[in-house]
Amino acid sequence: MTVPSRKPHNREQVVRLVEQLPDQEIPAAGRYLEQLVESADPFFKHLMDVPEDDEVLSEKGKSLLDEGYEDLDAGRTHTLEEVKRELDL
Repeated sequence: MTVPSRKPHNREQVVRLVEQLPDQEIPAAGRYLEQLVESADPFFKHLMDVPEDDEVLSEKGKSLLDEGYEDLDAGRTHTLEEVKRELDL
């Protein structure tokens, strides 16, 4: 087992550490590394700072959401390519 180092790691050292991990620890390490990458992204940081929208949906809004879910369930959807063609994009 490797003794934890107090000095900063470079990329190669981190890769070597990941390669030494037992297979059962790979998912946890992957989640942790994803979290580090996301938290370094300024856009992600901005999204995390946006206040939660707690406004109650109107009856019209709820009705429109229900209609959209029904369309999805019935397969009434359009591909991105179809939408681009229709909008001349």
